[in-house]
Amino acid sequence: MKYKNLGRAGVKVSELCLGTMIFGQQVNEATSIKIIKRAVECGINFIDTADIYTEGRSEEIVGKAIEGMRDEIVVATKVWGTVGPGPNDRGLSRKHIMRSVDASLKRLGTDYIDLYQIHRPDPTTPLKETLTALDDLVRIGKVHYVGCSTAPVRWVEKALRISEVHDLESFVSLQPRYNIIERDIEREILPLCMEEGIGVIPYSPLAGGVLTGKYQPDKPFPEGSRGHLRPERIRRNLTPHNLEILKVMEKISEETGMSMSQLSLAWLLANSAITSPIIGASKLEQLEENVEVVNHALPAEAVTRISEVSKPDWLYEQEGTAAHLRALEEQRRSYWKKRLEVKR
Repeated sequence: MKYKNLGRAGVKVSELCLGTMIFGQQVNEATSIKIIKRAVECGINFIDTADIYTEGRSEEIVGKAIEGMRDEIVVATKVWGTVGPGPNDRGLSRKHIMRSVDASLKRLGTDYIDLYQIHRPDPTTPLKETLTALDDLVRIGKVHYVGCSTAPVRWVEKALRISEVHDLESFVSLQPRYNIIERDIEREILPLCMEEGIGVIPYSPLAGGVLTGKYQPDKPFPEGSRGHLRPERIRRNLTPHNLEILKVMEKISEETGMSMSQLSLAWLLANSAITSPIIGASKLEQLEENVEVVNHALPAEAVTRISEVSKPDWLYEQEGTAAHLRALEEQRRSYWKKRLEVKR
């Protein structure tokens, strides 16, 4: 297992991150703990959860699993979601953040969170209020680093500029949806992260299981699978274009001896802009298969074939525009810096 800096931060994280969204519901506690412990044995030191995952059970399970080895693990969790019936039981207000971090610390059984992430933007709260609250958490030691999950590029850019102008703790990572069939972040988010030195922790690297090849449009979805529980999203992704991508991947799988899951992860790991894809597992066998990918680099020719067959239409239009995107980010930085300096 290799370890990389989390963006521009000094902390080192494994090249695979263990996601725990289904722990405590789809996967029972005993199995979840076994998966976490085995992941650590395999070299994974990076675990991602959130306060709303299985109504807090995920955080509790992570806390139990890492007891006795807390300082070896980089724990990431999130704030934003609804955790109660009151008007302040969701969002990114100072009040909600301060209450939520203490609740997460209690469930995790720890006195600090390595990476505290904004789960979603909150349009009802001034962004500076949110960022100041996060900065305070770092200063008092409850949080070591801050990041964000799903967010539009302009919101991320504004957050970075507010932090820069007001000398607040800045995002070191971004957690977007990204995989072979969902490449929208290559438009602007990925160039921004590369320019700003922000770590990228993609979730859904297997597109909810579509890229494993186990879902076919003319066959019933496997019982107990994510597709069986939530079939609409899977069916939406079984488009003619995506089925062509799967055919190419199946051929490469035969040529390389790598499974479809491993190909999907290896394609991400071949991208230097990616820090640590988040892998999920409902059984130990799935974990073992996914972790094995770190021992098998995908040949450059296979990376190219997958990239070409999965290239979205808009990317054809932007061929050779890397310099343009860099110039665009420079313009944005200048714009926000000037705009926010007026508010000092």
